[in-house]
Amino acid sequence: MEFSIRHGSEYICAKPRTLKTTLESFDEIMAACRELFLKKTVDYGTSWRILRPASMTDQLYIKAKRIRSIEEKQQQKVEDRVEDDYFGLINYSIMALIQLELPEDAPIELPPEDAVVRYDAKVALTRELLEAKNHDYGEAWRDMRIASMTDMILQKLLRVRQIEDNAGKTLVSEGLDANYLDIINYAIFALIKLNEQNASS
Repeated sequence: MEFSIRHGSEYICAKPRTLKTTLESFDEIMAACRELFLKKTVDYGTSWRILRPASMTDQLYIKAKRIRSIEEKQQQKVEDRVEDDYFGLINYSIMALIQLELPEDAPIELPPEDAVVRYDAKVALTRELLEAKNHDYGEAWRDMRIASMTDMILQKLLRVRQIEDNAGKTLVSEGLDANYLDIINYAIFALIKLNEQNASS
């Protein structure tokens, strides 16, 4: 299997090999996501920093809604791949996590090396969460339909929007960061299953 993301007119491909475990798949997907993040940082800097939390959430919501719309209609008129939307969900969620930890007076333009260090830290955190949950749940996600994963992502985003509307406060629920981490992992699970389907067809 091979994971790839489109960047302009080219595709960024993860190192092709047979993936045997979820963590290996995670590492392959995140390698491609990281390369895309690096290239876009060269092209645009950290212009995404201008987005307020609600705008970042709306970007994620639009991507997830497009995936669900294509799933329901079972056809698409724009050639952009569904896989690219899942990759977008991953990188935008990581950027949202970075935004959460930065002080309000942080500059819009981060030094590229700083942006990458922060990106890698969020990837490591996400990987730890995935490993822990897979241990406890026995990789139950493999029995889920991809459409259910899309729905879970949308549910998480609706929760994020409600938390934002409540000025970031929750009574008993997990905070924004936990929801973003779950979105990343569900997007990764969907990509793994899509690639497995493509490989078997």
